[in-house]
Amino acid sequence: MENLRTDILHCPMFFCRYRQVSSPRPSLGKQEGISLILVVCLVVCYDMMDDSELEAMAMPSGSSLGDAVSGRGRSMSDEGDELFYIPERRPSLDLGPSPMDTSHWQYVDQASSPALGYRSMTSEDDSIHMSDEDGSPTRVQLNRADSYSSCYSLDSDDCEKMIPKLKCKDDTVSELPVKPELFQDPNETRHPSLTVAFTFKAISKTLGKLSEADIRYFKMLLWKHYSHSFNTHPQGLDMVDLVDRLLECFNLEFSLQITKTLLQDIGQTKMIDYLETLCIKNEVRHDLCENLKKKFGEVREDADPQGERRPFDDVFTDLYISSTCDNGPNIEHEVVTIEKLDSNHKKEKLLSTKDIFSAERLKHKHFKFMLVTGVAGSGKSMAVRRLVLDWIEEKSHLHVSFLFPLSFRELKQFENSKISVVEILQTLYPATKKLRDEDYSCDDGKIMFIFDGLDEYNGELDFQNTSILRDLKDPTTLNVIVVNLLRERLLFRSLLLVFSRSQVRHCIPYDTHYDEIDVRGFLDPQKDEYFQKRFTDPDQAARVIAYINSSKTLRIMCHLPLFCSLVADEFQPIFRNRATQAEPPRNITYMYTKLLLALIRPRRAFRAPNRSLNKERDFLMKVGKLAFDMLEGGKFKISKYDWEETGVNDEEVVINSGLCTQYMRSPLVLCHEKVISFIHPTMQEYLAALYVFLYFTNQGKNIFEQQLKDRFKGIFKGHTAIELYKSAVDSSLRYDDGKYDIFLRFLLGMGLKTNLGLLEPFCTSTVKWPTVVEDTTALIEKRIRENQYPGRNGNLTRCLEELKS
Repeated sequence: MENLRTDILHCPMFFCRYRQVSSPRPSLGKQEGISLILVVCLVVCYDMMDDSELEAMAMPSGSSLGDAVSGRGRSMSDEGDELFYIPERRPSLDLGPSPMDTSHWQYVDQASSPALGYRSMTSEDDSIHMSDEDGSPTRVQLNRADSYSSCYSLDSDDCEKMIPKLKCKDDTVSELPVKPELFQDPNETRHPSLTVAFTFKAISKTLGKLSEADIRYFKMLLWKHYSHSFNTHPQGLDMVDLVDRLLECFNLEFSLQITKTLLQDIGQTKMIDYLETLCIKNEVRHDLCENLKKKFGEVREDADPQGERRPFDDVFTDLYISSTCDNGPNIEHEVVTIEKLDSNHKKEKLLSTKDIFSAERLKHKHFKFMLVTGVAGSGKSMAVRRLVLDWIEEKSHLHVSFLFPLSFRELKQFENSKISVVEILQTLYPATKKLRDEDYSCDDGKIMFIFDGLDEYNGELDFQNTSILRDLKDPTTLNVIVVNLLRERLLFRSLLLVFSRSQVRHCIPYDTHYDEIDVRGFLDPQKDEYFQKRFTDPDQAARVIAYINSSKTLRIMCHLPLFCSLVADEFQPIFRNRATQAEPPRNITYMYTKLLLALIRPRRAFRAPNRSLNKERDFLMKVGKLAFDMLEGGKFKISKYDWEETGVNDEEVVINSGLCTQYMRSPLVLCHEKVISFIHPTMQEYLAALYVFLYFTNQGKNIFEQQLKDRFKGIFKGHTAIELYKSAVDSSLRYDDGKYDIFLRFLLGMGLKTNLGLLEPFCTSTVKWPTVVEDTTALIEKRIRENQYPGRNGNLTRCLEELKS
């Protein structure tokens, strides 16, 4: 033992180690000193071992430094630790309280620096050559910039510093690979879609598809090439910390370049394509969103094309969307109690646009086609805007990669030409030119098509004989494209959302699996909310709300967003011109005439060719006669026999003009009946009054007197306007159920000056209505004084209010 101690003490490497641990230590006993010498000896032997010997001694991680130097340290990783060894932390050595006794030790002169034993480690040349006993040269490669001292204090906490391994002639570890060059064109501008959030998500998503072995290999290469950017080896980092550290050290472009380069090195070219696809899709999505924001983000406050535009979010009001279909029209009425017209007794659920094709809904219902119906003016186009903007702002439909609104008004430009689906998308949305064919059919995300206004499409939908279209790039007719989309033969993984008026089921193949929901306009609280958003001035909003509350019928009809819009349009110029005392006509007839003209003119023009004034008048007379006959019979549902008698095409009334709606009822099991009704009972009463008014104005005939003539074959002289009104008032008073009450108000309001200005194109002769209005007012006041029908005086009073407007 004494000889061994003497040899060790004369070893320069030992002396270096010994000086670091002996000088500050207290005295040790003999046995403790011998133990310390053995420990230091092992450390010196460890330093002089080559890589093969070290790897043979490697043990699983988790051991202490003492274990490591005695051959029980952690094992070297196959991928990342060929060049560096990172010992584990351990507590400082506890050498005991007693001072070290060195009296029995032999004195040893201070050894010169261990580096001198290597001929000259202080040389400026980083390559040192030594000769073994046999004269063979040995090359020791030193990297001054990256090397760390192997002689660190055992008391120091800095035990995680990396120790470069010295290479001998038998070392097979390859040289450090050349760090890939990062290049960025200074003239190239960064695409706005390239954000920190996207880059983090894209890299994480790409690396997440790798196997554990590839991830370890990726981290090893990252450490070899860019170790200067990491204070610890990346093998211990999880995915979030790894990508986060990468983005901290490099900009977004370099982070993507590094990821692609390392994926190339580990042979994952498919993952490179996947990452590039994510980047392309992200750019397309950004540009598409910018396009959609310009298209749907703002609305005009009134019908004026030059009117002020406001953000859609500032005026949008939540819609009443029902999970059930075939609900029939709104039957709320001011006077008459109307029995529910439909047979759908399923419990409905209120939905929002976020629920349409939501990820949760798709899990429970396996369908890719949804039909959204609603009467004219119920807010279907508003729902489209809301859905699109929510997707842009990532508030809903996050599982949808691309959303393409395609209104049939826009698609009409392609009717007379052969074109492919891809060309249509690239024409309407130029950002899609970057997409490749495989991007339309990939599993990673879905594509949603929104067809707004299928009822506006006039093409023939032949589902039996139309050719099958399978390639998005094949040019064909618009009709073939629409048929294949409705048959779900094109874009198998896409979602198809169709908005239309109710009579559109003939456009859906019988074997197509689809769901259907119904847009029903506003609930009562949303009516006030709409005007409060439309008019930012609280006083102005209060005036409009007071106006619609002045008549229960006006309040009811505001369940249609279109009707609310017409009311707001009447007040807009008043508030713009600061006419504080001015108000629009207070009679309900005027607002219903505005609604009628909006439906049969500008909104009809998108669905059918323009018709002459004579044909338009003839159409209103036929529909009005049907409405009057139904009112007399107390009916609110139109049967197919009624249509045959009028000679009016139901498609013209339901789809083109939007005055009626269609739904299905099931009076018996497995028995379905198609039913048509007016969009609201008051619209039926209005058209009945319009028919009576035009019948008298254009033909000089009193419909009430005409009925008496037919019944009693007598001779009557009811050819004056006051006789017409007198007959209508007396007929209304005879019915205690009030079925003629709203009809009478409409008829009396037809002759007012404001309303006559709107109806003038339909009148072929002139009548001095202002003087008739005065006479009719006197007649009604007389009926109230006579009090022959005390229960009917309330309606007569409201008739007087209608005449005062």
